[in-house]
Amino acid sequence: MFLTVLKRGWAGPVLFVLLGLTVAASNPGSSFEVWLVDQSNSSGTNHGGAIYVYDGKPLNEDDASSATPSAVIDLGGATTTLCFSATAANPARPHMLAFNSTHSHAILSFVASGHVVIFDAATRAPVSCIRTSAGAGGARQAHAAFPAPDDSYILVANQNGKLLERIDANFGANTFALNGAATLNLATCTTPNGIPCEIPVLRPNNSPICPVIDSTGSNAFITLAGGGLFVVDPTTEPMSILAEYDNATVHGNGCGGLEANGSIYINSGAGALATNPSEFDIYAFPLSGYDASNPVNSPAPVVVFSDDASAPERDSHGMVSAKHGRYLWVLDRARNVAEVFDTNNNRVNTVDLTSSLSSDPTADLGDSSPSGNLIFVSLRGPNPLTGSPHAATGTTPGLGIIKVHGAGKTGVMKDLIPITNVDGGGVERADAHGVRVRLK
Repeated sequence: MFLTVLKRGWAGPVLFVLLGLTVAASNPGSSFEVWLVDQSNSSGTNHGGAIYVYDGKPLNEDDASSATPSAVIDLGGATTTLCFSATAANPARPHMLAFNSTHSHAILSFVASGHVVIFDAATRAPVSCIRTSAGAGGARQAHAAFPAPDDSYILVANQNGKLLERIDANFGANTFALNGAATLNLATCTTPNGIPCEIPVLRPNNSPICPVIDSTGSNAFITLAGGGLFVVDPTTEPMSILAEYDNATVHGNGCGGLEANGSIYINSGAGALATNPSEFDIYAFPLSGYDASNPVNSPAPVVVFSDDASAPERDSHGMVSAKHGRYLWVLDRARNVAEVFDTNNNRVNTVDLTSSLSSDPTADLGDSSPSGNLIFVSLRGPNPLTGSPHAATGTTPGLGIIKVHGAGKTGVMKDLIPITNVDGGGVERADAHGVRVRLK
């Protein structure tokens, strides 16, 4: 196995958002690094992509704009070689990134091709490549893949295939296997209440977006493109539905989800321009009370915030915990703001993310530094490769760094580290999406 690490189109500083880790005061930043995913293709190909890795220490400094990546992993190299050997298909459009509980491994989902790749995080080498199953209409995607808190499985949202899939995992042995017996077909299943899982009006499009797993690993909250939500037991074969919600109760396209202060917070986001171009809702679900015998929409979530105004449009997307859980930052790609929620009372504060660094940053996803004083955010490019262009088009692709103030309830964009990937026609293709902080 070999690793390809290239200086792929790096052009200087990028903008980061860091949240909630613990760093030694004597050497802040030395114990973590930030991984940023560029969705654009590797040079000269229609697949691949890149991951930029930045050491934490320079990002803590007053001027982080001069920070350079310690490594750039070209996904058109060893990763493509491994995936083609394992699946006879090239991985395309790297999208969401996660680390397992010990941060020994990274998990990267490829939304266009349906691959999930697991990396040895320290060496940056890919160790396993798995492709999701063909589902509805023969389609397959891997929109998001997140590990269980005990690292026993990886839950995969096979978006266009309308499948919830499970990879059984042993990170210590580097063994990972797609468990077909665990698959839940969201297009054809029936809920415990005897209702079709996918049904016009109530749940018209059951493409799973993001699986949010609680801290016990026994409940997973599955957001759906057309609205509605399922709470699922991810440990059974097949995975079983514990609670169902319709799209009047939970709106569509949620991709932010965090457990904080005794609740699971879930958002909804904008979709296609012709259907739901503006959506920003935040729901707080209880941590218990889920049982197959419950009626529909039970236990009921609390609607923390709802603003689906069409002018100007809204798009709730990434969700980050600041200062160790009290404050939740929810990024709005369309309006270039973050709505900050105090989980003690659900009050909201709006933070403007525009600055002299960028008038249109389009912050997408985020993660927090160990100390909680920084939030790192991915900034979208002028030619977005995923998401609705009306909401996901930005001007400064790269990594944004937000300095958090007021115990986590406010902050300012302090630095921007750009990335670039110009094609043969002179068009900027760089398009940052997944971003995660890794403890070293």
